[in-house]
Amino acid sequence: MEYFQALLIGIIGSFHCAGMCGPLALAIPLNRISRETHILSAVVYNVGRLFTYALLGALFGFLGFGLAFWGLQRWVSIGMGIIMIAGVVFPFLLRRFNVESYVDKGLVTIKGHLGRLFAFQTYTAVFLIGFLNGLLPCGLVYIALAGAVVSNGPTAGAVWMFAFGLGTIPVMLSIPLLGNFISLNFRKTVRKIIPFVIIAIGVMFILRGLNLGIPYLSPKIEQGQVTPKCCE
Repeated sequence: MEYFQALLIGIIGSFHCAGMCGPLALAIPLNRISRETHILSAVVYNVGRLFTYALLGALFGFLGFGLAFWGLQRWVSIGMGIIMIAGVVFPFLLRRFNVESYVDKGLVTIKGHLGRLFAFQTYTAVFLIGFLNGLLPCGLVYIALAGAVVSNGPTAGAVWMFAFGLGTIPVMLSIPLLGNFISLNFRKTVRKIIPFVIIAIGVMFILRGLNLGIPYLSPKIEQGQVTPKCCE
């Protein structure tokens, strides 16, 4: 998958993140001794998030490496594309499984650590807050991780998720520095766009898995010729 797709998910999705993670970003214990330390604290927080995304991308990219080895990667790509589209068109199907609630229950410890870190106004604490924030349940992160799975190995998966994180930087960096400056009406407008973006990405996943020989969109890969980029 091309990394600009991950960047696009991050850019558009960041406006959704502003509503979901905005309160957390506003509560970060930034070092306000000077303007420089204030900005640096916000940067460190976001570096922590990107570090987590890259690690998750490498992990899921390694999973994709195994799938490619067994010749299953293209079918996983098709399957994930269908799930993305179905999740938008028939959202009640995913609600029945309530996956996010199960994940949320398993993150009680992480949330406990997050709460304790807010008592410290240090760069280490701010970095760890960003790192742990990257582990919290988020539908858009799950979509980005799907791209890491159908990438071509741990390195490609890490770069994919890093690109996704970079897309969120403009909005998520601005929130702790400028406050919640994005209007509610604008966020609502962007949220209406997000489902169409998810469908478009889902279609791209399906086309990639169909192996149609279309450059960049659905490159032709003969069975048995998949070479996962695990060591680049």
